[in-house]
Amino acid sequence: MKSRKLIAAVALGVATLAFSGCTTTFPQGGEKTIAEKHATIDSRADNVLNRLYEASPDAKSAVAKAKGVLIFPKIMSGGLVVGLEHGDGVLRVNGQNQGYYTTASGSIGLQAGVQSRAMVLLFMTQEALDDFRNSEEGWTVGAGATVAVAKIGANGLIDSDTLTKPVVAFVMTNAGLAAGVSLKGTKITKMEEGQ
Repeated sequence: MKSRKLIAAVALGVATLAFSGCTTTFPQGGEKTIAEKHATIDSRADNVLNRLYEASPDAKSAVAKAKGVLIFPKIMSGGLVVGLEHGDGVLRVNGQNQGYYTTASGSIGLQAGVQSRAMVLLFMTQEALDDFRNSEEGWTVGAGATVAVAKIGANGLIDSDTLTKPVVAFVMTNAGLAAGVSLKGTKITKMEEGQ
């Protein structure tokens, strides 16, 4: 029993070190200002939306219909036994930035190195957007917040049933749109002023 606890503790320590090496840090003297950090998120968010529209022309009209769009352009994940994810994103309403958010999640099981992905959440109803914005302690997928991962056909068309859901997600890797992804347990919190 002690050896299992020791292995778990070592694995957690290694995963933490591996993941901390992947987070975006800047050496002292070269730190980004808040405005520069936000500008980087905005630019990457624009790029992700353009990639999404190329992969699925239907997505452009879905984004236009959404009451709010939350874009996480770069979510880093990594670990060995314990997997950790972290990323920063921006909420846009009517095409205007309405705040910056951070996402984090964890998992236990065999992990494969460090990976990066992007996530776009569409709040299709005003109620879904309001619930998200009013969640003071953070908003967690699966804990009262149901998110439908978009099903996209080979022709790039989005399954029409998906778009009837209050919150729709698109997940993209370097290879393109990802299918069969679970977002359960993903927690999103608003960045504090000055972050």
